[in-house]
Amino acid sequence: MYKLSGVTKNYRKGRGMVAALRGVDLVIEDGEWLAVQGPTGHGKSTLLQILGGLDRPSSGIVEFDGRDLAQLREAEMTKVRALSIGFVFQTFNLVPTLSALENVEAALVPLRVGAAARRQRATMALEAVGLGDRLRHVPGELSGGQQQRVAIARALVKEPKVLLADEPTGNLDEDTRDEIIALLETMWRERGLTMVLVTHDSSIARRAQRIGVMKNGRLGFRQPRPGQAARAQAVGTGTGPAGSAGAETAPSPAPALNPAGGSSPDAQAGPPWVSDHSALQPPDLPDPQAADLEDSDLEDSDLEDSGLPGLEHSGLSDFEDDDSEPADTITFD
Repeated sequence: MYKLSGVTKNYRKGRGMVAALRGVDLVIEDGEWLAVQGPTGHGKSTLLQILGGLDRPSSGIVEFDGRDLAQLREAEMTKVRALSIGFVFQTFNLVPTLSALENVEAALVPLRVGAAARRQRATMALEAVGLGDRLRHVPGELSGGQQQRVAIARALVKEPKVLLADEPTGNLDEDTRDEIIALLETMWRERGLTMVLVTHDSSIARRAQRIGVMKNGRLGFRQPRPGQAARAQAVGTGTGPAGSAGAETAPSPAPALNPAGGSSPDAQAGPPWVSDHSALQPPDLPDPQAADLEDSDLEDSDLEDSGLPGLEHSGLSDFEDDDSEPADTITFD
């Protein structure tokens, strides 16, 4: 799915240059769920934007399904984003004057889907996230959790291959957070998505198959806590507690977003949803006797040795602002 090699991203700031990413190497397999943690301002959201084609690297290769996103023309990049990548943001990014249905429909406009098919698919997407009775409500009439469900429906209505989520529960209370993450996990498992989720919340990150840590623009990986590998295996194969005798029944598969019997001739078909989830089994994870993830301070000692020198003694302080604020500043004389 993704293969990043030597990816850097630099921003000019005044007379200096700020390094947001410093030589990131990363492989993300088809159908994998990767969580990314790290201190504020150390490149997490910059990495996500580059994976989504919202930004281009200063150097390096960002290979997506065999194509280097860094080399695509803007029109080609726009097409990749429209067809293959769904985005969920912390602030929902809904149009305040449009209804929930119209916000979801908007994701299908670049795909040249006909109006009738657009409305039908958007309706089904909202029903799939539990908002079939809120189609006509504008964002101001919805709770934060409902707005995020609309945003998830908008991301998934085009049936993307990849879902990129940047702090999707950052503005939600604890109960609503759990509902949204459970929904994302269900969508990932049942639709065969590749999912990359940026979060500060370790309880959310532990649900992923793999946890990356951004520190000073470099990417390392956390060791899983005991039992995490077994849980990820159970999630990938559908044989976890939900499938055990006497346990709570797993959610039934969400309905397809393409109307039954086909859609308008000008509708773009999305990638098929998988019915055999055996391919979603997580890769072998490191020794389960490694350190627990409860420590939210993300000490350097928690990082695996990934061949990334200089992580231990960078001497750089954290930035206060969010998202793609980089890790260090180099001032020109």
